[in-house]
Amino acid sequence: MSEAMSREEFFISWSALHGGAQVKGIVRAWLIISFYITRPLIVMKFSPNSLSLLSIIAGVGFLLALESHWAIALLVLSLLLDGIDGTVAIATGKSSKFGALVDSVADRFVEGLWAIALYLLGAPWQIVLTAWLAAFVQEYLRARVGGLGVNQVLFVTWCERPVRATLIFIPLIGRLFDLDLFELASWIWVTMQISSAVTLFNLLRLQLRQSRR
Repeated sequence: MSEAMSREEFFISWSALHGGAQVKGIVRAWLIISFYITRPLIVMKFSPNSLSLLSIIAGVGFLLALESHWAIALLVLSLLLDGIDGTVAIATGKSSKFGALVDSVADRFVEGLWAIALYLLGAPWQIVLTAWLAAFVQEYLRARVGGLGVNQVLFVTWCERPVRATLIFIPLIGRLFDLDLFELASWIWVTMQISSAVTLFNLLRLQLRQSRR
């Protein structure tokens, strides 16, 4: 594919790679934003894997800068870079199984750094660990079902990566006003994460049963 792929062509390619999922609602809004954000990066010849690597670097920087205001910017940057690497891969025709693996590993590594940061900021380690494990299980379920040949985006849960990042971002903003919201954020995360993982499991179980018919 050429680097001059149009927005509609991008939507079609994204849908094909996600089991024919419809491009609408929040998904469409994010795809439009990421499509235009990545235009300069494509011109500058950034590869999808380089963006995945940069997301890891931003995640490490976030953890190292945890006590400064730079932590907020680096948290947002790590999330943004992770979100646009797939867009660059599709728009430049460089989607690959290896790239998908790199992206997935980068996601899990960065989320681990987020969890460590939340603990260091004062959240109970038991709650943080439980929430992180639930998030890991949720993403593993998607990956495993994809390996079984079910590639549809069945359900966008209420605790996807942007929400997880937000549950750290808001307390970081609160810290600017001397508000300690980190423990509260960890309780909200664990509640949302467990419920969304269980819901996704039930939906995937039904989908797999139907696929055997």
